[in-house]
Amino acid sequence: MPKPLIGLTTQRWSSSTTRPNQRVQGELHGYIDAVLAVGGLPVMIPLSVQGADLAELYGYLAGLILPGGGDIEPGLYRAAPHPTTNSIDPDRDQAEIWLARQALADAKPLLGICRGLQVLNVAAGGDLIQDLPSERPSADAHYYRYPDYPLDYPAHNVQVEEDSLLARVVGEPILEVNSRHHQALQAVAPGLAVAGRAPDGVIEAVESPRHPFALAVQWHPENLQAQPAMRALFAQFVAAAAQRRP
Repeated sequence: MPKPLIGLTTQRWSSSTTRPNQRVQGELHGYIDAVLAVGGLPVMIPLSVQGADLAELYGYLAGLILPGGGDIEPGLYRAAPHPTTNSIDPDRDQAEIWLARQALADAKPLLGICRGLQVLNVAAGGDLIQDLPSERPSADAHYYRYPDYPLDYPAHNVQVEEDSLLARVVGEPILEVNSRHHQALQAVAPGLAVAGRAPDGVIEAVESPRHPFALAVQWHPENLQAQPAMRALFAQFVAAAAQRRP
């Protein structure tokens, strides 16, 4: 049986300090390796693919991953920019919000990671806290910068909501996660439900109860593949995509 095609949106960066004009569109190997390890075939979605071309490419995909990355344009959730909001890419915002809405409408399996959690919430009508340290000073630290901290640094726990899709997937009530974000969900979008929280109350996971597999987490499970629960997150997602293949 053919392996399911899993779309991963890309991001832009300069290829090196010596060749700053060589702009790259790609994705970090952690996402790619995690998909390959559980039987999916990752497909890069270039940010320059938009409109009808993006819709055509989307049609070939069995599942969609929205990975981590920079901040979302605040105007997309009716907010003025905070001084700390950074690394906005309008092409990425446009593509990912369209893809998230389409996957929700089509019941196509979707997994959001870090920025992907925030994209899903914005696409469905929710909004964001633009900067936890300044807007929620009572919150714990959530940004453990690499390389100051290892990618799998155990930053805090997440309490998983009982009877959630996340609970069924990971099979554990409490998860130990890494953390590399300065933004977070504020108002949860209609149709989404909280599936996990950090000890300080920050939302760490949401899902769509009406969807067969639409789940997003604030941490980076691709860097935590030594944990069975994090491997299961990718395995269950790819299994759902294999059943839903176009």
